[in-house]
Amino acid sequence: MVHWGILGCGKIAHKFAKDLLTIHNAKLHAVASRSLHKAQEFGNNYQTSSCYGSYEELSLDPEIDVIYIATPHVFHYENTIMCLSNKKAVLCEKPFAMNTSQVEKMIALAKKNQVFLMEALWTYFLPHYQYVLDKIESKELGEVKALKADFGFSTSFDPDGRVFNKKLGGGSLLDVGIYPLFAALSILGYPEEINAKATIGKTGVDETCTMQLQYKKDVTASLFSAITQKTNTEAIIELEKGSIIINSRFHEPSSVTIQKEGKSEVIEFEVNTNGYSFEAIHVQEMLLQNRTESTIMTFEKSIQLITLLDTVRDKIGLQYQ
Repeated sequence: MVHWGILGCGKIAHKFAKDLLTIHNAKLHAVASRSLHKAQEFGNNYQTSSCYGSYEELSLDPEIDVIYIATPHVFHYENTIMCLSNKKAVLCEKPFAMNTSQVEKMIALAKKNQVFLMEALWTYFLPHYQYVLDKIESKELGEVKALKADFGFSTSFDPDGRVFNKKLGGGSLLDVGIYPLFAALSILGYPEEINAKATIGKTGVDETCTMQLQYKKDVTASLFSAITQKTNTEAIIELEKGSIIINSRFHEPSSVTIQKEGKSEVIEFEVNTNGYSFEAIHVQEMLLQNRTESTIMTFEKSIQLITLLDTVRDKIGLQYQ
């Protein structure tokens, strides 16, 4: 049995906790919020043994094997460092941290203390996404020629809300733009050239971000993210002998359309959870094998992803304090 702790009790934490209930050898042992009352309300929903009104108390609980960090972006670094310092394995929500320097320090501490650490980029572990990566690797449809991916949603303007608040790492890039960038990185690798432009709103965050990545052999990735407009949120992969479409919403449990020789086939994937169960199961497998690094979402991939995010931020002139 793997005993989990959840640090932060927001919307995504609820989804993750619900999925833990479906895993036979997982137990949500404890949760923590900056409000003990909120932690207790959360914990009561999931048969949790302990609830804490401080994150440090959670990180010191001797019964916990691994902590899932579900706080806003700007707190990922300090929360992770605290947990790693207390020799707790960590699954930290994406983006791993606010910049490359922070991510490198997190990884260095995990290695020093020989404690497991992974960025929670759940899409990587979903059945439909693994199917697409295998399909591309098989070369059945030839080489990839181009990728087009987007993730946009429209939300009411709230200067204090997380997605518009610069102090909380708001903006489309870190919140949802990370998914199209991840798609490009996992399908095409690190680009040779990166160009980007953004619409910066009155709170100083990017409300839309357009990214163009250039690879060898004229292969391109055209990416887009937004917090002020809804998009199809799909990924279209053009190959020499056909195309693969990861249908909306491509980053979560979805279906895949294969187009080849004028024919179209839709492949469905039966997923009975929110989808977070797949990354949680992987983390447990890594822990039971005494690994300190994921064999899928490796440290190198997290470094490449945060470097991409940093480069795009530099291109659009977006700086966080």
